Amino acid sequence: MGSLLSALASYLDARSHNGEWLLRIEDLDPPREVAGADDLIKRTLKAHGLVWDETVVYQSTRLASYSAVLDRLNTSGDLFACSCTRTMLGPNGACDARCTPNASEATSTRIQLKTTAKFVDHFWGERCLPAGPVDQILRRKDGLYAYALAVVVDDADQQITHVVRGEDLEAQTPAQEFLHRKLGKEPPSYGHVPLIYNEFGKKLSKQTGAPPVDDSRALENLRALLELLNQPPPEPELASVEAVLAAAVSRWEPSKMPSASTHLRLRDC
Repeated sequence: MGSLLSALASYLDARSHNGEWLLRIEDLDPPREVAGADDLIKRTLKAHGLVWDETVVYQSTRLASYSAVLDRLNTSGDLFACSCTRTMLGPNGACDARCTPNASEATSTRIQLKTTAKFVDHFWGERCLPAGPVDQILRRKDGLYAYALAVVVDDADQQITHVVRGEDLEAQTPAQEFLHRKLGKEPPSYGHVPLIYNEFGKKLSKQTGAPPVDDSRALENLRALLELLNQPPPEPELASVEAVLAAAVSRWEPSKMPSASTHLRLRDC
């Protein structure tokens, strides 16, 4: 339900501005992927009336683009090899030149970051974050490309203008803006929505044992999520997801959303 909340908010924001709403499957980590998960995602979105524009983009088909961008960045002199283990990395996950790899060691590829702690949120205006990492991994030791690189390349290539996502990704915004500008691109506008937490104060996710969305209750789910987003309630007589969504789009007021860092709870959790 947490992922569906972010999807709904991004859909409403796009449609209320007569924008296109795109779906991307971020399947960059084969060892952790669950077979058929992409079909389940698409089925749940469709069941809730969240129908995307254009062809679905799979990141697993875009590896050549990521490689080309990495080669381009390498000429800038900002990339470096890192052999750090997780225990060696600093508290913010940065290498900060603490290692000196030798030729026999497996290395990841990182980029030195030159960012500020501030960015302008699409919904909340200027945000000032704690100091972020001084470098960012772009390709892992096992050769897999990192989300931080892939998402920026994809946003640039798809000409994404607005990104609406959960606040757990807010801390990545300054680094992603830096990478966009490093590629000579204008970053999209980033907007962040609050997360849903369970009774133990943990974000709803597979890791915390959150149940999957019940697609048979799509109408009830939409009404519950709109309530969490503090949006005007759809009329009781609206009996289809299409009707509820149309009403929600016409009345979308992001300024009424609970602010980022608010812990939302579903009534039936």
